[in-house]
Amino acid sequence: MENLSRFTAAAVQTSPVYLDPDATVDKAVALIHEAAGNGARLVVFPEALVPGYPYWNWTMNPVQGSPWFERLQRASIDVPGPQVDALRTAARQAGTVVVIGVNERAPHSLGVLYNTLLTIDADGELIGVHRKLVPTWAEKLTWTGGDGSSLRVHRTGIGPLGSLACGENTNTLARFALLAQGELVHTASYIALPVAPEDYDMADAIAVRTAAHCFEGKVFSVVACSTISPEIVDLIAGEDESVRTMLGRKRSALSGVFGPDGRPVTEPLVDDEGVVYGEIDLGRCIQPKQMHDIVGHYNRFDVFQLHVDNRPRSPLALAVDPAAGRRDRGPAEPTPPKEDS
Repeated sequence: MENLSRFTAAAVQTSPVYLDPDATVDKAVALIHEAAGNGARLVVFPEALVPGYPYWNWTMNPVQGSPWFERLQRASIDVPGPQVDALRTAARQAGTVVVIGVNERAPHSLGVLYNTLLTIDADGELIGVHRKLVPTWAEKLTWTGGDGSSLRVHRTGIGPLGSLACGENTNTLARFALLAQGELVHTASYIALPVAPEDYDMADAIAVRTAAHCFEGKVFSVVACSTISPEIVDLIAGEDESVRTMLGRKRSALSGVFGPDGRPVTEPLVDDEGVVYGEIDLGRCIQPKQMHDIVGHYNRFDVFQLHVDNRPRSPLALAVDPAAGRRDRGPAEPTPPKEDS
C-alpha cells in the first residue's frame, strides 16, 4: 500500500500585480518561500493569477474591452518560458508542490489565450499544464477551451493530486474523472467574483462546491481564490462609480482547506489577502470510503460508465512533421547504386 502522507497545505488568497507578469511571479515566488518557511509542502494559488483576470469582460461591452484583451495577450506568458522557470526554481528551492493559475499564450495563434493551471512538483518539474475546459460565461470573450489530455491526476510526493479551475469544480463529470484516477488531494483555484448577480454569494458558492467534492470523493481539497486590489479597481472602474462599487462587493472570495467529511479543517479566509494553512492526513480518507465510494463499491459500472477523450487536440494534423523531415529541396534525390565489390 502506498505511503499515506501527512503534511501542511497552504491556500494563498492574493491579488496579482495587475497585467505585470514578472512582478506577479516575483510576488508568487516570495509567497512560496514564505509558505514553505511555515512548513507547507503544497502551495496553491488562485486562478489566472499571472498576470490577472479579465474583469472588463463583465463591466464593458466587447468593443470597449477589445483593447484590454490586447493588453492581456501581451502580458500573458508562454509555457514553457522564463516566468515558468522562475516558479519551477522556487518550488525546487522550497521543496514544495505548487499549483498556480496563469494566462497562457498559445504557440500556434496570436489570438488564443488559455486559462491554465500549472502543477510543479517539489523537485521543480512542471508535471501538469491544465487548460480550463470551458471558460465561464463572460470569460468566453477571452479564453479558448482546453482538451481532455490534461484532465489528469499526478503522483506526487504528497499524494495523488488533481486540479480544476473555478467553474470546472461545478462539472460533475470532470470531478469524477479525477476521482476515478485515484485523486486524494484536490486543488481548486478561483477568482474573486464581485461581478456576479446580486443574489450570488461567491464565498458560499466556493464553500458549497468544495464541500461537495470532498464529501462525494472522500478527499481533501485546497481552495485558493484571488482578491481585487485597489489597483485593479482603479484600472477597471476608472470614473464609473457603479463599477467601483461593484468591484468592492463583500463575500467575493474564500480560500481554505477542507477535509473528506466536507468540513473545513481550519477557518477559511474570506475577502482579505492572506495564507490559510491546514493539516492534511490522507489516512482520514480511508474510513469514509466504507460508507460511500463512488469510484468503487458505491457505484454500478455495469449501469454507468464515463468515457473521457484524453487525446490532445490541435488545429492542424500533418502527416509528416516538417521539423523532423529533410529540408525543402524539391524531389528526393535518387539513392546512388552500390559499387560492385
